[in-house]
Amino acid sequence: MQETIIIIGGLSAGPSAAAKARRLSEDARIILFEKTRYISYATCGIPYSLSGAIKDREKLMVVKPDLLTQRFNIEVRLEEEVIEIIPEEKKVKTSHGDYSYDKLIYATGASPFIPPIKNLNEAKNWSNCRTIDDFDKMIGDGVVSNKKSITVLGAGLIGMEVSENLIESGKEVNLVELAPQVLPPWDTKFADLAESVVKSHGVKVYKGTTISSIRLKGDEIYEVVLGNGEVLKTDYLIFGLGGRPNTQMLTSKGAEHLPNGALLVNEKMETTLPGIYAAGDCVSIKNLITGKHDYFPMGTHSNKGGRTAGANAAGGNEIFKGAYATAIVKVFDYTLARTGMNPKALEKAGIPYDSTLIVTGCSAGFYPGSKDMIIEIYYHKDSGLLLGAEAFGEKGVDKRIDVYSTAIYAKLTVEDLPNLDLAYAPMYSPAKDAVIVSGFVAGNKRKKACDDINADGLESFMQLNSEVAYTLVDVRNPQEIATEGMIPYAVNLPLDQLRERLSELPADKPLITYCARGLRGYLAARILLNHGFSEVRNLSGGFKTWAQLGMPIVHETVES
Repeated sequence: MQETIIIIGGLSAGPSAAAKARRLSEDARIILFEKTRYISYATCGIPYSLSGAIKDREKLMVVKPDLLTQRFNIEVRLEEEVIEIIPEEKKVKTSHGDYSYDKLIYATGASPFIPPIKNLNEAKNWSNCRTIDDFDKMIGDGVVSNKKSITVLGAGLIGMEVSENLIESGKEVNLVELAPQVLPPWDTKFADLAESVVKSHGVKVYKGTTISSIRLKGDEIYEVVLGNGEVLKTDYLIFGLGGRPNTQMLTSKGAEHLPNGALLVNEKMETTLPGIYAAGDCVSIKNLITGKHDYFPMGTHSNKGGRTAGANAAGGNEIFKGAYATAIVKVFDYTLARTGMNPKALEKAGIPYDSTLIVTGCSAGFYPGSKDMIIEIYYHKDSGLLLGAEAFGEKGVDKRIDVYSTAIYAKLTVEDLPNLDLAYAPMYSPAKDAVIVSGFVAGNKRKKACDDINADGLESFMQLNSEVAYTLVDVRNPQEIATEGMIPYAVNLPLDQLRERLSELPADKPLITYCARGLRGYLAARILLNHGFSEVRNLSGGFKTWAQLGMPIVHETVES
């Protein structure tokens, strides 16, 4: 007897499930319902179409319905919305009729969150940025052709990408974020680095507030009023906020879910309702670090989850183990990336951790075009198990974050990192790759070879202690200081003179060393420790990280 597999949702997980189910079963009847006119388009490409980086709208259409029909023998029902699921009868009701199923795959995604904003319902010059219909509306409304000043609400991945591409298309951009930082999931220092870049390109950033109301001329927004009272002139409003899982059809039938509505599924993508699978932005999958269900609305997981659901609905036996929050975003000429858990997530989960920050080149220093990367890794305080990493730089960030992601999956410790056999040629990496160096530095820290302090920690330490309570030692050369400045209250003892000038340093005060990027500061700290100075720390990331984070700088040498 022919089995029927019904799939609800045609964006990412649904078509992936349909194609995989067909590859495993030539006999099953497979029906895919999509309430809109389109399936399988690249939502992540929409911001880049606003700037013309992607010039042809058709490039966003990844899979055409005819391909699923002709190549995979899928019955694609466009503009036919499923309005009810009756699990006990194995039946779905649509706007066109009733259909029975043997297995159901639920891939309905998420709907954009739109906060309550006074007068928004009377306005027409605004849009979300999640669907191809949103893109068509923005183009039809003249966002690219005739709007000048645009406000973007939400500084997550979507909001940052939209802001950048609007700037690239010649617009004035206001970026509004309720959280105290842009890119809220990132550690604050990395978010601040990204913010400094977008500001340098002309984006006006408003944090810790949101839009409370809009002012209209007729049905057109001309001003937005922020919760802090500021008023911003604007010709258009774009929402770059997160989504809410579309799961009411199943949660109302008793399907278990997270507080945000995301369905609980097991490794086979089975929901808690018999015969019903789910995948995509409507589900929660296991966090492979914590072992608990988490919400990771990313296209990568939608495709893998859909593939797994389709295989198992067609009689297969495949699993999708889960994820751990790997993400990457382009920030003009820079890249910001992360994987695993950072301090926010680790503290929330109650996991004891330590961290190591380094600044190192993406390629050999002698090879033309080498650029620095700022990388911080997070690891279990006791075992050294790698738990997360974040990285920022102009080149090479994507490669390193993927290595860290792989190391997390393999459950490597920081001591394992230096043993990785990574590809080397001068144009791609220093002989000691950034991943290797981070393992060396973290290993030294765990062996108590040298304590470190990051820029945030140093700033707090300086605020809590007068400059006479400690000594900050700048071990760079005087020429570097003359060009770049130095941290307030520091004394300059160049590394190569340090052994001869130890008598200039107090033996009864904490000493904090720093250089340009961290290595010479570490060497200086080791010299001091080997000569009997007991309380010595090195500034991780050195002066470069301090300066990039906008910390105070003076342009005169403070003599000891």
